[in-house]
Amino acid sequence: MDTKACYAPDMPVGAATQQRQIPRHSAVVRVTHWITAAAFLALLVTGIEILISHPRFYWGETGNSLTTPLFQIPIPSSRDLVPTRFDYVLPDQNGWSRYLHFQAAWAAVLTGLIYAAAGLWSGHFRKNLLPASTEWTWRTFHHADIHTYNPLQRVTYLTVIFVLFPLAIWTGLALSPAFDSAVPAAVTSLAGRQSARTLHFFVSMSLLIFFAVHIAMVALTGFRRRMRAMTTGRV
Repeated sequence: MDTKACYAPDMPVGAATQQRQIPRHSAVVRVTHWITAAAFLALLVTGIEILISHPRFYWGETGNSLTTPLFQIPIPSSRDLVPTRFDYVLPDQNGWSRYLHFQAAWAAVLTGLIYAAAGLWSGHFRKNLLPASTEWTWRTFHHADIHTYNPLQRVTYLTVIFVLFPLAIWTGLALSPAFDSAVPAAVTSLAGRQSARTLHFFVSMSLLIFFAVHIAMVALTGFRRRMRAMTTGRV
C-alpha cells in the first residue's frame, strides 16, 4: 500500500475512505499468524518442560548424564539422575510436554506451508516484505507507520520465515528416531542427534528473542491498532 497516498492532504474524502477500507493484512496472513502464535506458545511452554528434564547440551551423536556437556543451563532438573547444581528435583512433566510439543510443531509446520504457498502465489513476500534498494535510507528506519515496515523489519521477517523456522523444523525433526531412520542424512549433516538438539536450542532462543522484540514493537507503535489490523484486517 502506498503510504503517501493514504495521507495526501489533497486526496478526496471518498478516495481516502476507500483507501482505509483496504485490509492491512489478508485473511490468510491473519489466520496463519494467530495459529502460528498459538502453536509457538505451546512449543515454548512444552519446550521449557522438556529442557527441565535434561538441561545439559552435548555435541555429536551421543550424550548422557555421564558425559561431559558442551554447556548446561543452571536450573534444577526434573530427574534425579541428571547432575545439576541443585540438591532437589522439579516435578517431571516430560510425558505430556513431549506429546504436545510434537503436536504443536506439526500445527506450526502445516500452517507455515499454507502461509508460504499463499505468500508466493499472491506475491505477498515480494510486495510487502522484500525491501527495495531505494528504501535503505535513514528516514525509512524511523518510519513507524501502520501501513508498512521499514527495511530492517522486512529483512528480519524474511529471516524468521525462510531461515529460522526451517532450521527449527529441521533440527526438531532430527530429534525424532522415526525421522532419523527414514532420513539419516538429515541428522548426520548436523553432526549427530545431540548436535541437532543443541542447534535446536539456539534456534529456538533466536525465535524467542524475535517474539519478545516483536511484542515490544507492537506495544510501542500502537498496540490497539496493530492488534486490530492483524485481527480484522482493518487499520
